[in-house]
Parts: sequence; C-alpha cells; structure tokens
Amino acid sequence: MKFLGKWAIDQENWLSVMSMWAKLGSEGRANAGEEVKILGRWHDTAARTGVIIMESDNFAAVQRYIGLWNPFMDIELTVVVDDEEAAKVAEQLLEDHEDDGEDDED
Repeated sequence: MKFLGKWAIDQENWLSVMSMWAKLGSEGRANAGEEVKILGRWHDTAARTGVIIMESDNFAAVQRYIGLWNPFMDIELTVVVDDEEAAKVAEQLLEDHEDDGEDDED
C-alpha cells in the first residue's frame, strides 16, 4: 500500500524541527524503518508544510514512523493508489454502476 502524509509545522516548533531534521543526515532522513520505504518527500519550507509518499504492507510500521514526528507537527495520513491501481478501481466501479441510469421495463 502507498500512503500520503501531509504535514504542517507550527511556527514555535519550526526551528527545533529543522535542527532535528538537519542532524539526521541523508541516510537518516531516508530511513523510515525496516518495513517502510519512502518513495518521495517534498517540502514547502516557506509555508512550513510538505508531503511524503511511503510504501508498506504494514500499516503499524507506517504509523510508528509517523509517530516519531507527530509530537512536533500535525500530520494527516491517507492511503493512496497510483494510476494503474486507480484504473482497476475505476473499472470495478464502472461495472458496479453498469445498470445505473437505465429504465427498468416491467
């Protein structure tokens, strides 16, 4: 499964979070735990916000990683799908609604 995390850091926590972040180094920043792979992370430093995309079959492992940062910022976590996964869902939804809108003749 893929997960989208959106974070927002309050102004009073901004400098302390940046200090922790910088001290991790590139390997530390890439490490989300054994069962979680970070696919990408993007930052809007001016707004003190950003997003992360992670992949894992273990939701608890994802929550554990998010929990490391949760005391310092608000984080919204959502399960997401890629284009191919979304296309499969769309096909299934279209099949489920195949009869919608058709008049039933008695």
